[in-house]
Amino acid sequence: MTGMTDTPRTRMTGMLKAPRSRGMISGLLLVLLGLWGGLIPFIGPYFDFGFGSSSAWVYNTDRLVLSILPAVAVILGGLVLLVSAIRPVALVGSWLAILGGLWFVVGTTIAPLWNTSLGAPMGGQTRRIAEQLSFFQGLGAITIFLASMALGRFLVVGVREARRAGLARAERDRAAATAGAGTAGAAGTAPAGRERADGRERTDGRERADRGSTAAPEWEHQGEVRQDGRRHSAAAGQTWRVNPPRR
Repeated sequence: MTGMTDTPRTRMTGMLKAPRSRGMISGLLLVLLGLWGGLIPFIGPYFDFGFGSSSAWVYNTDRLVLSILPAVAVILGGLVLLVSAIRPVALVGSWLAILGGLWFVVGTTIAPLWNTSLGAPMGGQTRRIAEQLSFFQGLGAITIFLASMALGRFLVVGVREARRAGLARAERDRAAATAGAGTAGAAGTAPAGRERADGRERTDGRERADRGSTAAPEWEHQGEVRQDGRRHSAAAGQTWRVNPPRR
């Protein structure tokens, strides 16, 4: 029954759990943003919207480093937030999405250090600004915002979760007390039953002993029957030998 008692470990276990719906919306939005960030470099050229080459579905190392890898991190973080109900796991997913969004923001700025570049944006000035925001900086900022919100939600233990953990702890204590009382009752009933059985056996033994001490043995009864038979036969013989009186 040690697993049912209230210990710091059980209290911590109750606090580590969180409703799965807490990170569901943020996780879904992060998955969608990750898909956008990973696919837009390949499908953007269909609408003359992108960087460098105007051909769609062109893969190179620059796109892998600046678009695909951060998009994978954001998608994985969003999936973890979408399905996880354990706080530490959800926190890992939040940080993974934050790192992916941060790389979207700063990747194009520090990429020239290792001679990595996607090329010049297409279109006029307004389109270039839209491309820069939707491919990298704006996408990364929204990703960091959503992941940070999810991180804060999982870091804080709400009043509802604390109340639910308290109710679960009280239920465990009640079940442990009930089981302990049942075990003690069963242990106390068994000796009492044995005592009653022993008392009945002792009483039956005394009654049998009393009946044995007052009752005559079997051979005495048989002797009495034989003596009574002789008396009856002797009396019968004497009756037949009596002669009638003489006149």
